[in-house]
Amino acid sequence: MTQLTAFTKKELTEQIRTGRLLILAALFCLFGIMNPAIAKITPWMMELMSEQLAESGMIVGQVTVNAMTSWTQFFKNMQIALVIFLVMFSGILTSEYQKGTLILILTKGMKRWKILASKAAVVTIFWTLGCLVSCGITYGYNAFFWDNAIASHLFFSVFCFYLMGLWLITVMMSVSVCLMSSSAVVLGTGGIFAVVYLLGLLPHLKAYLPPFLMESYPLLIGTSKPEEYLTAAAITLIWSVLNLMLSVIIFNRRA
Repeated sequence: MTQLTAFTKKELTEQIRTGRLLILAALFCLFGIMNPAIAKITPWMMELMSEQLAESGMIVGQVTVNAMTSWTQFFKNMQIALVIFLVMFSGILTSEYQKGTLILILTKGMKRWKILASKAAVVTIFWTLGCLVSCGITYGYNAFFWDNAIASHLFFSVFCFYLMGLWLITVMMSVSVCLMSSSAVVLGTGGIFAVVYLLGLLPHLKAYLPPFLMESYPLLIGTSKPEEYLTAAAITLIWSVLNLMLSVIIFNRRA
C-alpha cells in the first residue's frame, strides 16, 4: 500500500509539473462558462441571422432560452471535453515504455498492478474533478440567470455521463497495455467505442450498453425515468471493473 500511495503521489506531481492539470482546469472551466454563455447569446445570434434567413424563405420566431438550453449545451460540450481528455491521457502508460522508465520502476520491485492502479486512479481523479468543476460552474450561472428546477433528474443525468466517461477511461487503460504509442491508444479506444456505439443502434441492445448513458435529454425533460438507465449503468460499472482486471492480466504477461 505504501508503494501504491507513493507512486500515485508521484503521478499527481508529474501531471501538475507538466502543466496538464492547469490545462484541464482551464478546459473544464471554459466549457462550464460556455454553456450558459451560448444560451444567452442564442437569441441575439438568431436575430442577426433573421434577415439572411428571411431571404431564403425562413421566418425566425421569438427564441426563448432557459436553463434547459444551457444544460443541453452542457452535455454536448462535455462530449467534446471527454474526447480532449482521453487524448491528453492516452500516453499515460505508453510514455513509460518510450522513455524506458517502466523497466526502472519494475526493477525496484514495483508490482505491475500497482502501476496500473495508480495511473488509473490519477486519471479518474482528474475526470471527477473536471466533471464537478464544469457542472458546478454551469449550475451556478444557470441558477443566477434562470432556474435549474426546469431540468428533471439533473444530477442523475450528469452521473450517467460521468460513468460513461469512467468506462472509456478503463477502455483506454486496457488498450494502453497492448499498444506502444499514444496515437494507437486513441485509435484503439475510439474504435472500441465506435463498435459499441454501432451495436447500440440495435433496438434490443441499446438500453444495455454504455453509450446509452449519453442520452440525457429524455431524462432532463422528464420523458424518461432514471430506472430505465439503471441496467446500462450497472453493466457499464461491471464492464469497467472487468476492463481493469483484463488490463492487469495482460500487463503481467507483457515482457
